[in-house]
Amino acid sequence: MKQTVRQLVAWFAILTCGVTLARAEVPWARDLKQDAAAARAVHGVVLLIFVGTECSYCETALNDFLIPMSGNANYLAKVVMRRVDSSGFRDLKDFRGRKMSHRQFSGDQGVRLTPTVRVFDSTGREVAKPVIGITTPDYYGYYLDEAIDQGVAKVRARLDSLLPGGS
Repeated sequence: MKQTVRQLVAWFAILTCGVTLARAEVPWARDLKQDAAAARAVHGVVLLIFVGTECSYCETALNDFLIPMSGNANYLAKVVMRRVDSSGFRDLKDFRGRKMSHRQFSGDQGVRLTPTVRVFDSTGREVAKPVIGITTPDYYGYYLDEAIDQGVAKVRARLDSLLPGGS
């Protein structure tokens, strides 16, 4: 009986991991106001990666860093990740609910190079230094973590200051 239970638990763990890995991705931005609400619910941030058409560095940033991060529970607990096609015409709603294209949003944000990673609070205010390009692949994960952690720290410090007895 114990062996059967162990086997079932092992199979469940394998299946669960497989489902988690299959679902790991960085979806296209559609409704940043809704994404901001999801980030607010976890006292976290919205991370946007601005990508370009046929940008090999963008593919590296996504495949080697952001997609694996998006399947990690530690990141899911503090960041909502989305991608924006800086030259594309996909529809999205910005942080204020205004309809526009990805291209227009990228221009409004002043994004000129891809990949660019920017971190926002739930109001659409940038809360970390942007990560522009991949100058040093060996440190790129570190730079992403720094931007996320900096943004989350700012968001959570603001929340703490609003609590009774907060600073």
